[in-house]
Amino acid sequence: MMIKKQYLLIASTLIMAQFTQAQFTLDAEFRPRTEYRHGFGNLIADGLDAGFGISTRARLNAGFKTDYYTFYLSLQDVMVWGENRQILPYDQNNSFAIFQAWAELNLGSGWSTKVGRQVLSYDDQRILGGLDWAQQGRNHDAALIKYKKDKFLLDFALAFNQDYSHPTGFVSTGTGYDTTGFFSYKTMQMLYLKQAWEQFSGSLLLLNNGFQEFNDDNSPNGVSNLQTLGTHLEYKEGEIGLAANAFLQTGKHQNEINAKGAYLLGLDMTYKASDKVDLGAGIEMISGNDANAGETGAFFPLYGTNHKFNGFMDYFYVGNHANSIGLIDIHASANFKLGNKSSLMIKVLNFSGEQELPSGEKALGTEIDLVYKKAFKGYSLAMGYSHLFPADGMYELKGITESNTANGQNWAWVMLVIKPKLIN
Repeated sequence: MMIKKQYLLIASTLIMAQFTQAQFTLDAEFRPRTEYRHGFGNLIADGLDAGFGISTRARLNAGFKTDYYTFYLSLQDVMVWGENRQILPYDQNNSFAIFQAWAELNLGSGWSTKVGRQVLSYDDQRILGGLDWAQQGRNHDAALIKYKKDKFLLDFALAFNQDYSHPTGFVSTGTGYDTTGFFSYKTMQMLYLKQAWEQFSGSLLLLNNGFQEFNDDNSPNGVSNLQTLGTHLEYKEGEIGLAANAFLQTGKHQNEINAKGAYLLGLDMTYKASDKVDLGAGIEMISGNDANAGETGAFFPLYGTNHKFNGFMDYFYVGNHANSIGLIDIHASANFKLGNKSSLMIKVLNFSGEQELPSGEKALGTEIDLVYKKAFKGYSLAMGYSHLFPADGMYELKGITESNTANGQNWAWVMLVIKPKLIN
């Protein structure tokens, strides 16, 4: 018994010694969200009932940091209330996942390498973002070489995706990648450079995505490579801020479709009118498809946090509006600080096509977004309401007549966020 106690004491001492030289963190997130959908993502037809449901994201995040490396693990489950019948011995939705699992090795002199499943999020998240609004979020399986010195940043990423379980996967023969949809890529190379100064910062993004091609018999047949390149610029002087995006796409989409003249241009201005009022205005132009057969001039913002842009009702570029008429989004916003821990944001967006519809119509409509946030001790509450006023072009775009569309295209939601620090 005395020997066992000695071993236990030695083990405890070694563990405590390890923790004195490293930092261990453990935190969690509990995020239920209720949504009322009566025209969210698409026009709802007259006579159809609105959608209503509750989903919950639960995450457990663990981090371990030493002078030589950092390890991070994030486990999550996304649960829709009622999706499992009573006493079901498994999760019917199969939504439990490892959201992040990566290690970053310190190579010295500002260099490091980060390997594993991770979030790639840069600038305003227009092209690469974590998509935190979606309960499942967005991640990438990749390896990064990173360099940082003072206000200069360089990230170089590589990815090669595979499905071991498929008969044509790596474990048998070949490297055909059968996962498709939502711009799922087989290979990815990314270079990101950013330099910041006192009032100005600029970044350059070069992104190549390789999409698996298939023969008529569904056997793999090479890769189509799509390049996205551009810049994000920010400037701040006193109470005024400016931000701009300029991106081009070239190369080939999946199915050997040539990208021709595809672009995204955006300019936003913010003005701090007072300690309690922030104002904003901007415009974004995204090219549409005006090319010949086998080509497209339509730009798609790929892996960004697209819910953040072009209206919260997700009518554009959220699993939709690919290879379409593009978009011109003119918007204005006001953010009011209502107290030390509460705020109200109001945003108005006017949409039109960058290209004309077959009828010659371009006007798509106007959306109003309201978001209220309130922080409490240990948790926060957010709620929102959005209303779409469709124009003639929206009915044509979505393939439904105005007479068959329900009145009041709207969406409302409320979300509770609790992020306890278990070990810090």
